[in-house]
Amino acid sequence: MLTILEVIQKTTDFFVSKGVESARLNAETLVGHALGLKRMQLYLQFEKPLADGDLDRIRPLVKRRGQREPLQHILGSVEWGGLVLKCDRRALIPRPETEYLPELLAARLDGVSPQAVLDLGTGSGALACVLAVRYPEARVTAVDTSVEALALAAENVAALGLGERVRLLESDWFAALPAGETFDLIVANPPYLASEETSAAEPEVRVFEPAAALTAAEGGLADLRRIVAGARERLRPGGWLAMETGIAHHAELLALLPAAGLSAAESVADLTGRDRFVFGRA
Repeated sequence: MLTILEVIQKTTDFFVSKGVESARLNAETLVGHALGLKRMQLYLQFEKPLADGDLDRIRPLVKRRGQREPLQHILGSVEWGGLVLKCDRRALIPRPETEYLPELLAARLDGVSPQAVLDLGTGSGALACVLAVRYPEARVTAVDTSVEALALAAENVAALGLGERVRLLESDWFAALPAGETFDLIVANPPYLASEETSAAEPEVRVFEPAAALTAAEGGLADLRRIVAGARERLRPGGWLAMETGIAHHAELLALLPAAGLSAAESVADLTGRDRFVFGRA
């Protein structure tokens, strides 16, 4: 009979052969998930022999990851921004890099809690949920063009008990918002990859995540340009626009923001030093 450690080692070797990044971590995570054990519990039971039933639960998960299905899809959830969110093929997996955005927003809001927040391109609802939890007095409107993504977001909103404060709306950016409705904060994580960037992405992204949420026309700038153009009339005086962007977009966006009536245009790097966020203020 194979022990837990032997299964982890064999799984790690298999993942390495398939090009899976962080192969050992993936192996430990999947084996632990199949056995209902946290990683520390795994370490304490490395020499425990596994029964055939245990191996039967592990094998299909390992096969899926070897086919480069994202780990988060196999687990069915992701921890993000202090929340556990359901995660599947209906929307992009919330990225660790984006977790920095609420912290950057808090610094700019300087202790003032926004009353009305708009999340453009909400996907799984990650940003909308995190901001609703962080600002209990805020009402959050989360929009997306994808009915499937909105269904996933609705499941996350309901699971977190935020249904009374998070409104989900099918909309092409600002198009379906009621006339005259304005916000203290607009956040947007739109498609911003050029088509060649998406084509070159790892299989986890290229095959398993929705292409419409990744790729934008005009070298990845098309949706960012539309958001900047429409933001001013939807922002209250002093309100902030915060966008996640492509690495090569910042120079143009910093020029577009003041032309669109927004001040305090700023480019901010993520924690890895990559230019990722752009801010503007009404």
